[in-house]
Amino acid sequence: MTSTNDRNKAAASKIGPSRRGAMKTIAGAAAALVAAPYIRPASAAPTELRALMWEAYAVREVIGAFEEKHKVKFAPTFFDGNSEAYNKLRVGGTKDFDLVQADGFWPSLYFREKLIRTMDYGKIPGTANYFPAFKPDAFPLLKDETSGAFFGVPFCWGSYGITYNVGEVPADKAKSLELLFSPEYSGRLATNARFEENIALAGIMVAHRMGTIDKPRPDGKSFNPYKLTDEELEGVEKLLIEQKPLLLTRYQDAATLEQLLVSGAIVAAPEFAQVYRLMLEKKAKGELDLTVDHTLKPKEGGLGWVDTWLISSGVPDGDKAEVCHAFIDTMIKPETMVQIGKASGCSTTIDIRPLSSAEDQVLYLMNRTDELRGMYMFDQPSSTEKWERVWSRVQAA
Repeated sequence: MTSTNDRNKAAASKIGPSRRGAMKTIAGAAAALVAAPYIRPASAAPTELRALMWEAYAVREVIGAFEEKHKVKFAPTFFDGNSEAYNKLRVGGTKDFDLVQADGFWPSLYFREKLIRTMDYGKIPGTANYFPAFKPDAFPLLKDETSGAFFGVPFCWGSYGITYNVGEVPADKAKSLELLFSPEYSGRLATNARFEENIALAGIMVAHRMGTIDKPRPDGKSFNPYKLTDEELEGVEKLLIEQKPLLLTRYQDAATLEQLLVSGAIVAAPEFAQVYRLMLEKKAKGELDLTVDHTLKPKEGGLGWVDTWLISSGVPDGDKAEVCHAFIDTMIKPETMVQIGKASGCSTTIDIRPLSSAEDQVLYLMNRTDELRGMYMFDQPSSTEKWERVWSRVQAA
């Protein structure tokens, strides 16, 4: 769905659509959600399971069945961005919440700051149904390097790829980020209005052109488009300024992007695959003649996200921890994930192909999970201030 640097989510939401906004739109039409968030006071009875989560995943039928089976009250509090959840946990939220959701590199930050606890995959049998890309040994983001303990469970996934008009853009060109900076399509391109995704994608392109993407980094780690050097940021600013006259617009919401593609005003734009899915569905129903496709991972590299379930460090060993593990296991059961996928409009980490039609397998990218390997996970910029200055100069140019 995804995601992203949410440290300045409130400001960013004024200038462009987030993956969460698209998820909310789809979820509102696709599923009945738990009606109201509630935070339990510290003195309440321990028959309640409190979750800090994204709204689109709180499907009433699933939650109701779990409550009945385990005799607990599920009390969700919804948030719009990782930074919002992070701030809630930091100010004592580990005592107010049992379960937490996050994506990208945020779970590892939570674990380092002791906001979440380890979890026992042995108590979550549903993890056996993961696509290979999300099995514990293949997905190291949720594993502590020192102890080898797991602290999160993958749930849904996606990328910020390129949706393009098949009749106008050859497949080989659509597989490269160069498409978004190509004078050949001047005036027929668009991008999201949010600065994080624009800078990160341009960062991948700049590092690829400079040859720094595979070279040793100042921090000793591998390349991360959210941790760019000053030289790379200078290149990003130049590249984004060069891109400006090629863009018809920076779209503000999914509905606008869909209209731009359907009308033929643009031929390609990066997005969270939400518009791609909507257009595929309309095409299947005979409501649309246009054929679009979606590049998940451009050859230079792409941005990806994986939403995860986490257990708060405020949950002690015992009955509450058992219920938390049981809830996560319920949420990742194949039959539940079918409902979650349709409710949220997101792809699932659990292999639900045996329960899905051929059309849904295409729609929810079930045969393309391996493309997530090697994607750069959504993160927070190493210097938000520098990124904001770059974006301000790009806008003013």
